[in-house]
Amino acid sequence: MELNVRNSTEILQLSDTIFNTKFNEPLIHQVMVAYLAGARSGTKAQKTRAMVSGGNSKPWRQKGTGRARAGTTRGPLWRTGGRAFAAQPRNFEQKVNRKMYRGAMRSILAELIRSERLVIVDAAILNLNKTKMLVAKLQELNCKHALIVTDAINEGLSLAARNLHNVNVLAQHELDPVSLIKFDYTLITPEAMKKLEGRLV
Repeated sequence: MELNVRNSTEILQLSDTIFNTKFNEPLIHQVMVAYLAGARSGTKAQKTRAMVSGGNSKPWRQKGTGRARAGTTRGPLWRTGGRAFAAQPRNFEQKVNRKMYRGAMRSILAELIRSERLVIVDAAILNLNKTKMLVAKLQELNCKHALIVTDAINEGLSLAARNLHNVNVLAQHELDPVSLIKFDYTLITPEAMKKLEGRLV
């Protein structure tokens, strides 16, 4: 597979087995659900009747008061009592095999290439450190809602995109399936593309 590098005469050679795979929607959905589930904190917690303080003694005698019998003041019907079926901290992580994750990433990237939403750009034109310059460059490329993927962490470019809600900058080792699907276009440098190809073999 050959891809042209925007604003350059360079042609990037890529593997057909990696970037020309079929679109596997069920696999992508499973990986996306697992990825988003793993991001949940799962720290919700409530107290049961065993966790709240007090309630050691019977509030009143069993008979003769005219009131309903009660053995504790910590039951879920009482004010300041424990909660029935209280939520506890839990882990939402779902297991995804490495082979499945790589297959989903290959399928997403292949579909982006087929739909012309993945743009190879020379790293030199992304050497920006001002938001105004970045906005002008994205307008020139006609990619206003874009994910920018670089070979390594580019602090200047990250600072330039920090205040743009429709632009994100990631290094190639930080790339994830949610970010690839979230944006209309993905701008990636040739060096990052080759490293990504090596990771998805």
